[in-house]
Amino acid sequence: MADSPLESRIPPLNALKAFEAAARRLNITRAAEELSVTPGAISQQIRILEQHAGAPLFHREGRQIALTELGAELYPLLHDGFDYLKRAGDLIYRPNRRHALAISVPPSFASKWLAPRIVRFSAAHPDIEVWMSADMRLADVGGGRVDVAIRYGRGDYSGVRSERLLSADVIPVCSPTLLSRLKKPADLAHEVLIHLRPSELEEPRPDWPSWLAARKLINIDAGSGPRFDQTALAIEAAAHGQGVALAPHAFVAEDLALGRLAAPFADGALTTPLAYHVLTRRSGISEPARAFVKWIKEETRNAEQLVDDL
Repeated sequence: MADSPLESRIPPLNALKAFEAAARRLNITRAAEELSVTPGAISQQIRILEQHAGAPLFHREGRQIALTELGAELYPLLHDGFDYLKRAGDLIYRPNRRHALAISVPPSFASKWLAPRIVRFSAAHPDIEVWMSADMRLADVGGGRVDVAIRYGRGDYSGVRSERLLSADVIPVCSPTLLSRLKKPADLAHEVLIHLRPSELEEPRPDWPSWLAARKLINIDAGSGPRFDQTALAIEAAAHGQGVALAPHAFVAEDLALGRLAAPFADGALTTPLAYHVLTRRSGISEPARAFVKWIKEETRNAEQLVDDL
């Protein structure tokens, strides 16, 4: 079978490789060492290429070589070409190691808890590529659009397997600059209370009226103050000195440990029967999803231990 017009105009690959190595190093001996051949073989391949070109590619002065005008024009094309070939080879021979894992997570859980930790999962499982969607809506886990979902609530979700992950008990938090003004819960009467706006997509969260009622504090305005639609935003407002927020202890444990936030009251926790749960399909869970669930359950155990130690 005759060569195609394109194939007939491509010089021998070994000659191209020898020229590229010699042109890059401007040294025949080093080019030979790189390609594991003799200097004589490099010189022979360059002569073959020069025969195809019909002109010299190097000026030779003793042991020194320099590119001719044609050689200087040819070298960058070959250098880039071999670089693309190497990258293509890496792609072809790379193991089929990237398995996609789609997870759906509430925005505040994603930003305040999962995002800082997900790098550890990726390091432990470089074969799994995580696609994270921060969404308040209940994901279609059973239908297969999402492999794993994290949701806040009672855990009674139909059509999926649900496992409790993380407590949603809340504590008051503020910036360290406000801490000196808060000796006892009654001092909240003189501070701005930061609220979380109720969501139609989630179960109600513990709020200031319930926190104050649990401590029989009736002379504090539990309704005034700024409102945010995400816990993460309320936490950031508190960290910047805009008032006192109620936040899940697990979300603020590291900020407390780092001194970015302060918890003004030793007995400030308000428990709730609600928690964060991990949702997966009832059958046919993928290996990447299984690995993620195992990892996140271990991470949440460590996180709750950190909360207990604070």
